[in-house]
Amino acid sequence: MAEQLLTASGAPAVPVTYERLRAELEDSGRAYDLAMIDRAYALAEKAHDGQRRRSGEPYICHPLSVAMILVELGMDSESIAAALMHDVVEDTDVTLADIQTRFGAEVALLVDGVTKLTQIDFSNVEDRQAENLRKMLLAMSQDVRVMIIKLCDRLHNMRTGDAWPEQKRRDKAKETMEVYAPIAHRLGISSIKEELEDRSLRYLDPVGYQNISNLLQERSDDFLKDVCRTIDAHMAQNGITMATIRHRVKSVFGIYRKMYMQSKDFDEIYDIYAVRIILGSVAECYTALGLIHDMYHPLPNRFKDYISTPKPNGYQSLHTTVIGHEAIPFEVQIRTWDMDRMAEYGIAAHWKYKAGISGSDGKLEERLAWVRQLLESQRTSSDATDLLSDLKSDLLPEEVFAFTPRGEVINLPAGATVIDFAYAIHSAVGNRMVGAKVNGRIVPIDHPIVTGEIVEVLTGPENRGPSRDWLNIVKTSEARNKIRNWFKKERREENIAEGKAALERELRRNLMNIPADQYNAFMETLARRNRCNTVEEMYAAIGYGGLQMARLTPKLKEEYQKLTAAAPKPVTIDFKRTHTSDGVVVEGIDNCPIKFAKCCSPLPGDEIIGFITRGFGVSIHKKDCANVQSSLRQPENADRWVKAWWDDASKENYKATLELTCMDRVNLVSDIALALGDMRVPLYSLNARTTDQGRAAISITVGIINTDHLNNVVSRLKKVRDVVNVARS
Repeated sequence: MAEQLLTASGAPAVPVTYERLRAELEDSGRAYDLAMIDRAYALAEKAHDGQRRRSGEPYICHPLSVAMILVELGMDSESIAAALMHDVVEDTDVTLADIQTRFGAEVALLVDGVTKLTQIDFSNVEDRQAENLRKMLLAMSQDVRVMIIKLCDRLHNMRTGDAWPEQKRRDKAKETMEVYAPIAHRLGISSIKEELEDRSLRYLDPVGYQNISNLLQERSDDFLKDVCRTIDAHMAQNGITMATIRHRVKSVFGIYRKMYMQSKDFDEIYDIYAVRIILGSVAECYTALGLIHDMYHPLPNRFKDYISTPKPNGYQSLHTTVIGHEAIPFEVQIRTWDMDRMAEYGIAAHWKYKAGISGSDGKLEERLAWVRQLLESQRTSSDATDLLSDLKSDLLPEEVFAFTPRGEVINLPAGATVIDFAYAIHSAVGNRMVGAKVNGRIVPIDHPIVTGEIVEVLTGPENRGPSRDWLNIVKTSEARNKIRNWFKKERREENIAEGKAALERELRRNLMNIPADQYNAFMETLARRNRCNTVEEMYAAIGYGGLQMARLTPKLKEEYQKLTAAAPKPVTIDFKRTHTSDGVVVEGIDNCPIKFAKCCSPLPGDEIIGFITRGFGVSIHKKDCANVQSSLRQPENADRWVKAWWDDASKENYKATLELTCMDRVNLVSDIALALGDMRVPLYSLNARTTDQGRAAISITVGIINTDHLNNVVSRLKKVRDVVNVARS
């Protein structure tokens, strides 16, 4: 696959035909069930007859290409057959029952696991993506070949992604980078992981991709060939005669991540070039390491022993970075043949080299434990989209390795805290945690773990529980879900009270006033929409963190809009439409004093309504103002509400207050003021204050003409660096 990585079109140079696939199967030397694969191809060819891809090629080329990638990985007959038929259930009249009848339950399970969820109607893209991933992970927990086929399917789609519209290319590339490449990494299939990342980067940042490609082309790797010959001769002189020595250049995205995300110069990246030494035994690996350090000068703090401490995906190797005689740094990777197979093919090596791996079934179960753990933690969540955030936090390519005082190794994603460490040991340890020591010194509970640290968790009494604040500190889904489970089981009454208070605060913040006689029915409807059986269950879920307020608020607003739409209409008298001052037209009243209600601060563009006050003219409100809805239901006030419109001819300035949430930094206020000045927007007042976690809250009152003008101001302010959110007060 490597030779196709940087092709301009993204498509294989030679079109994939079934004859070519058949030849690859026969040349592989493995015992494939060619009769079953022939039948699978015949079914797929007939089902996809007449269908074409966006690129114009016959659709059958796609399943053939996916099957070819699986052959390169060394997958079995069932996987090849499933790959050939993986789209027939979704795109043709062939049913899953047909496949099960003709090919058996095993192939049908693989096809079903790869098939997308097209029959279920989801309310948004996030729900669809999350449920699709949940189904794949469920099938993957039963048979990991589902995910391997899905990865090959995504890889070929990315190779031919130039035929997609621009936005679809970017969406697919983002999903690939955030979900599929990390899963390929977790399964240890490095060749697929690197190509998925590189092809995604080409769509997400074509300029950065091209810059790095140009830098790599300018650098010759001829010196690596000389290094390989020198190392081979030195090994032979010292009794290691069976060494296999190769060299490689780091992937484009691997360089991009260090240059653009870690702010390193190209010359500061020491592992762009690497030499790989493959030996027969672990003892020879450590001997070879000594010989390499004898030949070249090793760089300090650049040695990693993944043989004694393997990565979570099973990767094992010795890594050291040295400087050659040409003053060019390069990495040396030393491993055995078994380690090399696992590094290249990951979990797919279970099938590729099945005869030569001892105890592989046990290792396969152990390496899939993270899938079951992730799914188990999701059963306690009421929101399917939590799966997406958990995948992003748990499948990060970077890991840290810390030790318990007894020397046990705990693997965690980069950025994990000592709380995550405690829960990784056991939920009881995390629940009883009162503090932690790192390398013998007391540290804060939000201390991020660094590789090599020795962490000692300090525990309190058995009845001690976690703090709710920990939910905002922990980085792993495992710790987050264990904390939620504790509160769910041990603090139900407290959760209900906490959740009810949080929901009422949200109602007040959004100026929602629900009549007392409709309150219970409203909450029951809201609970059902959030998949809770009772209102108390919904309150409890909010209280222990299982239901996030950010996810509940959109549904809350939708239900409130339905409620207000059914409210009684204002009683008005049909007077003629006459003009008043301040750019507002009030029906039946001429030249009356106007004031704008502070509770909703209406602006031109908002639908408005007027209230005849006693002695102070007409008060103008937004029609959806909570106070308006409440007053309209009072008989004594209903006839005091009158129709009102904005005078289109008026170009007066109106005051609008905006609340800005920002990351605190020097010159932030001046940058905001300059942005307003560039738009020639009057600034009447500005109030700034610092808040928690390095943030700042800024309140500004500006002069605007109408809501379109206001939206332009908001859009410009959001572009100011470190401005996180802009909301109308």
